[in-house]
Amino acid sequence: MAFQLAPETPYAGEGLARVIAAFRRAGRMDMAFGGRVLPEPRRLQITELCGARTRSLAQLMVRPGAGLGGKSLLLGRPVSVSSYPAAQGITHVYDHAVSQEGLETVIALPIIVDDVPRIVVYLANRTQVGLGDRWFDSLAPLVRRLERDIAVEDEVRRRLDEMRECRAGNEGLTQSDLRELSDELAAVAEQVDDETLRARIELLRTRLSPSGTTTRRRAGVGLAPREVDVLTQVALGRTNREAAEQLGLLPNTVNSYLKTAMRKLGANNRVRAITAARETGLIT
Repeated sequence: MAFQLAPETPYAGEGLARVIAAFRRAGRMDMAFGGRVLPEPRRLQITELCGARTRSLAQLMVRPGAGLGGKSLLLGRPVSVSSYPAAQGITHVYDHAVSQEGLETVIALPIIVDDVPRIVVYLANRTQVGLGDRWFDSLAPLVRRLERDIAVEDEVRRRLDEMRECRAGNEGLTQSDLRELSDELAAVAEQVDDETLRARIELLRTRLSPSGTTTRRRAGVGLAPREVDVLTQVALGRTNREAAEQLGLLPNTVNSYLKTAMRKLGANNRVRAITAARETGLIT
């Protein structure tokens, strides 16, 4: 059995789209976009757009030093221009894509973990706006959270790589080894804010022991149908608000069902509740 995360950087796909949208809300800008930094050769691929009018920036590859994002990638720090078309401190190799969006004020924020740029987030306005220290400070919590979650997944990946090397060297893993790794993954998951990333880590825990050796089974636990529905949505990586939309409930109602289910399952967080519900066959 192969135990591995998807090979991409954390916050790919839907997870990165949520991050980009969160930055746009926090910065109160017309548009946000960005993507992962790809290695060898290092380059930025813009994959997520929020507030776009066109697809001109989609899948654009940005080289280090080229354009605003390339400059931030090269310097490893935020770079901004108040009027992109007239900016003199950057190259204009991507003007054909930027001009179609009519962007003026643009900021590029590199997300750096262990001195390596991993994601670049752009925030942009179609009119010129002044940005001060308070504006940049308002984005700091999002930046720190994203950096932490990437570091957490890096650690998960490292632990799984160690396990693969152990298996390749014919060093058999005991049930105790698997249980210890499962517990470590559970502890790591509790540090993560992003629901999708937590769900991915929980899925890895489940794959470690399909026979149920990672945790004790809880027999005789009964949940109400709505509690099962809520746990099913949470296990898919949805937030309480998203689960509420799927189920036609209020977010507070979803939160109440989730807390009740956690209490019945003897779980002190949603990750452990998902594990317990799967072990008892309440959800798949």
